[in-house]
Amino acid sequence: MRALTQCEYGTSDCLHLGEVDRPLPKRDEVLVRVHAAGLDRGTWHLMTGTPYVARLGLGLRRPRWPVPGRDLAGVVAEVGPGVDVWSVGDEVIGTAGGSMAEYAVVPVKRLGRKPAGVSFDEAAVLPVSGLTALQGVRDAGRVTSGDRVLVIGASGGVGSYAVQVAAGFGADVVAVASGPKSERVRSLGAQQVIDYTRDDVDVSAGPFDVILDIAGNRRVSALRRLLTPSGTLVIVGGEGGGKMLGGIQRQLGAMLLSPFVKHRLVGILAKESADDLAVLSGMVEAGTLRPTLDRTFALSEAAKAMEYLTEGQVRGKLAVSI
Repeated sequence: MRALTQCEYGTSDCLHLGEVDRPLPKRDEVLVRVHAAGLDRGTWHLMTGTPYVARLGLGLRRPRWPVPGRDLAGVVAEVGPGVDVWSVGDEVIGTAGGSMAEYAVVPVKRLGRKPAGVSFDEAAVLPVSGLTALQGVRDAGRVTSGDRVLVIGASGGVGSYAVQVAAGFGADVVAVASGPKSERVRSLGAQQVIDYTRDDVDVSAGPFDVILDIAGNRRVSALRRLLTPSGTLVIVGGEGGGKMLGGIQRQLGAMLLSPFVKHRLVGILAKESADDLAVLSGMVEAGTLRPTLDRTFALSEAAKAMEYLTEGQVRGKLAVSI
């Protein structure tokens, strides 16, 4: 089968389109004929093996999974032993260890129904970022109706969903994004957009009941000054901080500090859950959440897609059509 592969960690120069063996589903797995794969910063981190601490799980010298990609949307082609909830021909979304290929194996615990009324390209950009946003807003942030919520990094993959989920929960959402992306973010449900290229977020914008800092690099102490006395800071990922830790130290430091202050300071590592994929599909079909697809590239253009991603102009997520 055709697949995008990489033999070592590196930039888009190390990506190659070639033929690999078609995988076989094991117990509680299905084989999906991939129609589209999602692409975002998370895929870039997996491809480059950064921050280096992540290589403890990804593979020290070369990727454990030579085919990049996590998000996918497609059609069930084969079911493994013990699978009775899915049938050949079902349209699905999910996460795989290598989605940029014609076929990918997905455990049923990471598989959900493709939302009706959206294309495979749109559905493919939903799973990882959508799950992170949902769990960040609902579980880590505990957002309820009437809360004031600040979303930093609101135009990216996770941020664009976080704005929608928080607004859907009845929150008053203030978003931080660059000027050219402001109108798109506002259309997702933000009541106010702060252009960080002109104005930084200061205490005059607060206080906020919940702050979701997505791929940010602001000091935790500065963010705490924007919170209500019992507010919650949710740190989702991180950028900067060098190649070794890549900003992860902000999450660790915040969680260590949290027991000693009135604020709740939490980090989040999203769980790839079939139940929550069902929640996301339901929200899409109900019209309270829409996939944030910027552009679609062909599989043969995957290196070009990765370069476009790293330029920082993406509004939402990218899809790779298989």
